[in-house]
Parts: sequence; structure tokens; C-alpha cells
Amino acid sequence: MSCRTLVIGGGIGGLAAALACSGIGCEVELFERSTEFTEVGAGIQLGPNVVKVLHGWGLKEALQAVAAFPDRLQVRDAISGTELGVLRLGAVTVQRYGSPYATIHRADLHALLLSAVRQQGAAQLQLDHELASFEQQDRGVTLHMTDGRIVQGDALVGADGLWSSVRRQLLNDGKPHATGHLAYRALVEQRSLPERLRSQQVTAWLGPEFHVVQYPVRRGAWLNVVAIVRGRIVGEVEHWDHSAHAAELRDRMTATCPSLQDLIQAINHWRLWGLSVRAPMQGPHEQAQGRVALLGDAAHPMVPYLAQGAGMAIEDAHALAQSLRICGSDVPSALKNYANSRWQRNARVQAGAIRNGEIFHATGLLRWGRDTAMTLLGERLLDLPWLYRGPS
Repeated sequence: MSCRTLVIGGGIGGLAAALACSGIGCEVELFERSTEFTEVGAGIQLGPNVVKVLHGWGLKEALQAVAAFPDRLQVRDAISGTELGVLRLGAVTVQRYGSPYATIHRADLHALLLSAVRQQGAAQLQLDHELASFEQQDRGVTLHMTDGRIVQGDALVGADGLWSSVRRQLLNDGKPHATGHLAYRALVEQRSLPERLRSQQVTAWLGPEFHVVQYPVRRGAWLNVVAIVRGRIVGEVEHWDHSAHAAELRDRMTATCPSLQDLIQAINHWRLWGLSVRAPMQGPHEQAQGRVALLGDAAHPMVPYLAQGAGMAIEDAHALAQSLRICGSDVPSALKNYANSRWQRNARVQAGAIRNGEIFHATGLLRWGRDTAMTLLGERLLDLPWLYRGPS
């Protein structure tokens, strides 16, 4: 490959793009505006559609060394504690889809990808470099960095997240909007919890206008807990991330069942995020135009109710590399193919995540109907073959 690919953003999506594109022979240069490679957040769920891509990149052993592989996902009523439905994971997922279901600390996935890019040695990683603007030409793309540096390449990949500067210049479609939901996130070492609160499975607690999800990470040694509730963001939404008082969340959970209250009471340190999103994608122009492609949250930010945000970024990276491999030096055709192959699936996941949020937080008759259907159908509702098989 003679394609010189410039990647903006050193998060999970950007590193995945660098790994995939350099893996097919592209000359890759990645620019991260921070002075070091770091990743904030807590846990990530990786469906078999995503694990399959990581295994294909030769990361099976590296993933096994840091992830957990639950054998069960259960849904419970947050008020009564009643189990509503179960999805078998573990060996069942491998049999159905060819790869396991994994849960991993976000920082561990980021470190895994960073290590793989460095070991591959084919991508240049530039820290403390921020994009100011870019220009497309017939035969290339030119980047203007804030420090005055000018960089030229054949393709530009905007993997710079929810508040993407690449998207802002490419689409000029405004800022993401607040969802009205707040996410309390915590990580706790399992051995610090009472035995009855430790868990090696995924549990989703559904309540009226809130839900809580817990699952193991770091090979099961830690428990990731996320509580999503209605709430209002005060101040600048783009940088809204701060420590939360445990008492705030405990007050919101006073009506829940004893098991869930005990878990919330046992955790003293939380981080608080305001969730922002965009509407589901409307066409391939939101994924790529000319020599510029968007990837991950820059293209299709989504609420976390299908647990596929990082997964779609990794799928994007794989599809981008495959399109460049097939089309060779014809970069506009490659990115057009990439956009056409991705945007509808991404839009479906975005819409499905929004719909799941409405179901998770249901009240009244809708909540009763959800619980009844879950009790009767269980795994048939929870399993998602269209998603877990991966893109067609």
C-alpha cells in the first residue's frame, strides 16, 4: 500500500485505525493532542462481533490476559430484585458466533491497542499535536496543526471523539446534544466487597427512569458498576466530568431492592458524566467525504444502552482498512466504499441503543409489558444475532 493515512485522535478508535491500516501496509501517522496516551472511564462490554475483530488482529492472547469472559447476563427488576431474563454467554456465545463475550476495563483495552501499534512498528505516534484545520485536494489532504506544522497525506481519519474537530469542519452540523441522563461510574476491587456482592456475570438492574449495570473486569478481579439516572448538566457539557458524592446516588436508590442498595452502599468513590449524543446517521456522507473519513464517536456517538460504542469504532477501523486494501491508491473510492459499508449498521446500533434506553427506564404499563415479555421470552429477547454475528 502506498496510502499515507493521517489519524486524528489517540483513543480506542484512533489506535484501532492505526493498527488496522498499518497492518495492510499503509504509512500511518497518528496525532494525539494530549501529552501522553491515556484513557479515562471504566468498563467496556465487547460483544462477539468485536472480539472476532480483535482476534483477527492477533490480539487473542493479549485480550485473554486482561479481560473477563462472563458466562451469563441476567436482567433483574431493580425494585423487587426479581430475575426477569437470562442470556447465556461463555461457551454458548462461542458456539453461536465463533467468539466469546468479553468485559474489559477501558484503560486495559486502550493499552492493549497501543502496545500492538508500537510492536507492529509501522505507525508514527505524535503526542501534543492538535489539529487546527485541514484542506482536501485532488491528490491529497493537508493538515494545519496548531503549532504551525503542515502535514500532507492521502487520507485523513477523524477518530477524535464526540467533540470531533474533524467532523466540525467536514460536516458543520453543530454540537452533540445532552440526553438528560447522568452516568455514575465506579470500579471496585472485588476482594474488598462482601462475598455476597461479588460477581462474575453481567447484571442489568432495570428501574423506573434509571438502570444499573455491573460486570467483572481485569480477569474478574474488579467489578465495574454504572448507574444511569435522569439529571441535568450544569456548566460546560464538553468537559463535564467530575467526582460525585456517593450520598447523591444512594439517595436516588432508596427505593431499590436490598441487594442493589447494598452494592451501592459498599462503593464510596464514583465519577459522574453527562451523556451527550447525536441523532442516528442519515447517510454515508456522515461517515466519509472525499479523502476524509470519520470513525467511532466522531461519526456516530451513541448512548451506552447496547454496549457497542467502542465496538462500532473497532468495526469501523477494520472496515476502513479492508476498503483501503481493496481500492489501493484510489482513496476517494476506498472511503466511499467504507462509508457505504458502515453507515447503515452504525445507524441501526445508534437507534437500537436509544430504544433500549426507553425500555430500560420504562414506567407504568410499558414497564409491566417489558417485564412480562422478558419473563416469557428471556433469551429470545436478549440475544441479538444481527449484531453479534458482525457486519455482513
